[in-house]
Amino acid sequence: MLNHEVVSQQEWTAARKALLAREKEYTHQRDALMRERMALPWVKMEKHYVFDTTEGRKTLAELFDGRSQLIIYHFMLAPGWEAGCPGCSFLSDHIDGTLPHLNNHDVTYTAVSRAPLAEIEKYKKRMGWQFPWASSNGTGFNYDFHVSHHPEHLDSGEAVRNYTETSVRAQPKEDGTESPGMSAFYKDEDGTVYHTYSSYDRGLDELLGTMMILDRAPLGRNEKATMDFVKRHDEYEAAKKVASCCH
Repeated sequence: MLNHEVVSQQEWTAARKALLAREKEYTHQRDALMRERMALPWVKMEKHYVFDTTEGRKTLAELFDGRSQLIIYHFMLAPGWEAGCPGCSFLSDHIDGTLPHLNNHDVTYTAVSRAPLAEIEKYKKRMGWQFPWASSNGTGFNYDFHVSHHPEHLDSGEAVRNYTETSVRAQPKEDGTESPGMSAFYKDEDGTVYHTYSSYDRGLDELLGTMMILDRAPLGRNEKATMDFVKRHDEYEAAKKVASCCH
């Protein structure tokens, strides 16, 4: 057994009740933070973007698919990559089950990557995902939302990541040109689109249901570095064994 304090049920209950008070405090703080998030001002989208989708070319307004709200996950998959980012893939494993609930709540979800649509579809098929996924290839969309970075900006420290100028190569992911994020948009009845929110890096933690469960397991996330244990779901040893048995 790990070197962990073992106490009586009565002592444990007292400690748990003390922690419960802290958890309730955190919940109230989170609720207040959500209200501040909802109160953020909006920015009218002036730039015209066109994306490649399996249903043809679509503007940003058309990605809403008839709904008033749009969540875009900026998935790290650049042109020529053999596979998507493991962390983005981990997050994306949580999405398909949410789609009926989001859609019913007037929210459309789509991933967007800079890779061409054919490369996106190939990786999407490998992972077995169903959520919409569009290509921004040939547009400035990823760069404008600071999830793709020009090499010269990486080297000079001018790349903007999480609202701060930084050298992204010092925090390498794949070749350093891509980073993860999510952005939210609202479309008015007249078709005007507004950017309402974006979040990056650890700001995406609460989208990771697996992590929320691990945070309540006896050993927690049990990681030496952030998400160092995460692999694509078909790369875990158990998944490999199942795959080898079935082919």
